[in-house]
Amino acid sequence: MATRLPPPKRPKLYHGVPEPEPEPIKPSPNIVVQFVNEHDGTPIAPAVNLPANVARESLEALVNQLRTKDDDDHVPFAFHVALPEDATKPDVPTRIIISKSLEADVLNHPSHAFTEENIILVRCAPQSVFKVRPATRCSSTLSGHSSPILCASFSPTGALLATGSGDTHVRLWDLNTETPSHTLVGHTGWVLCVEWDPMERKLASGGHDGHVRLWDPKTGKPTGEAMKGHSKWVTSLAWEPVHINVSAPRLASSSKDGTVRVWSTATRRLEYSLGGHTASVNVVKWGGGGKGGKGVLYTASSDRTVRVWDAQGGKQLMVLKDHAHWVTTLALNTDFVLRTGPYDHTAKRPASDEEAQGLALKRYDALISRTPELLISGSDDHTLFLWSLFSSSSEAGGGKTKPINRLTGHQRQVSHVAFSPDGRWAASAGWDSAVRLWDCSGGIGERSGNLGKFVATLRGHVGPVYRLAWSADSRMVISASKDATLKIWDLKTYKLKNDLAGHTDEVYCVDFVADKVVSGGRDRMVKIWRN
Repeated sequence: MATRLPPPKRPKLYHGVPEPEPEPIKPSPNIVVQFVNEHDGTPIAPAVNLPANVARESLEALVNQLRTKDDDDHVPFAFHVALPEDATKPDVPTRIIISKSLEADVLNHPSHAFTEENIILVRCAPQSVFKVRPATRCSSTLSGHSSPILCASFSPTGALLATGSGDTHVRLWDLNTETPSHTLVGHTGWVLCVEWDPMERKLASGGHDGHVRLWDPKTGKPTGEAMKGHSKWVTSLAWEPVHINVSAPRLASSSKDGTVRVWSTATRRLEYSLGGHTASVNVVKWGGGGKGGKGVLYTASSDRTVRVWDAQGGKQLMVLKDHAHWVTTLALNTDFVLRTGPYDHTAKRPASDEEAQGLALKRYDALISRTPELLISGSDDHTLFLWSLFSSSSEAGGGKTKPINRLTGHQRQVSHVAFSPDGRWAASAGWDSAVRLWDCSGGIGERSGNLGKFVATLRGHVGPVYRLAWSADSRMVISASKDATLKIWDLKTYKLKNDLAGHTDEVYCVDFVADKVVSGGRDRMVKIWRN
């Protein structure tokens, strides 16, 4: 039997209307593009002539082809073009992010700063190889604390969560089941700070009673008695980095009494006390750099100074006196790798202490090979300062005590500053309800003028912003505010990505791990948010 042909297609009827003309394809100009490395401005490849309507994904494939690296891995890139100085307006982003194509984003930009005649310098920033999903919903609301929650912190692997509250208790929560795990009872005053040891073996807490306590997170029992010595409340805690001391890291505690005490966690005795500040020490950070990579302590105080100490013996190295009011917050560009130690996104667990130390050192070195350890200090004088105290050129002279840059723009006090995990960005939160973004990706030396360059203001909160936290892939930042909301901001558009409403009062603390966000505040509820 012969094969029957399918019936012919019915012609499309335009009921008495003539058939519309097919839209002509718009001609797109050709432009000359030079791809440069965002970090140091070096060209990735010679300039290329491209049609202006090439999509962003094709640009990424092209840059991966042009790179002269031997590794076969496809690296995701983010592209941007810096606006010329004369085209920038106050409070408007200083760079154009390429999200669709060069034609749509750059040539048709409202500033009209670029034409087809220009050679367009496209800066390429490699992105992390994994992507964090933004939190969109509240998966658990955990009650238990009977007073406002003042601090919250994920453990380095993200398996446990610790929260401290005004009810004098620290609570541990299991994040896999999102249920309470232990209640740590011992403090006699508000718990003001909790900090995990980067190997996740111990948890430290500091309270309004002036005591520092160590806990075993597996059993929920205290490791010995409280470490006493401070005469006023403890304001912050910092652990010694894993790559310097893996077996028995020391712990630094700063206090309202103007001192910083460094404790040996093995013997639970005071190693030394740092006096020198003449007012409350608001924050202490333990950096991994310094002379010979032995570690340094950075302390910020209400006496308007930031002081830098040698962590081995407690000798004072520098006093930074540029702020005009209390210094309330510090951030290091290595904070994330120091806090997570040997644990990265691959979720491998080190078999021994030596392996953990090696992994932590490798992660730390990879970060500071691009940019040396940077410090940002934020103050009630509405400004921030960016410092590079131990760059290789200044190692011999004991460091530069002048800031690289002064970051201005906040209209009121700066409440918190945080570096992104890859160290390329810093975000600062203020009592003016705004979050400001700064670019910290440049090299030291001839391009250090770009370090700390203002990028964008993220507006949306209607109350002071108290805390910030970054996603592990550095593509999102989340802010917690007095207006009872959390907001997730997207760094591709500098716009609000998600608004997480659910708290009924001020949100005091927020932390971000994997694709989970935790927040706590005045309504006494711990909320876990996820995708």
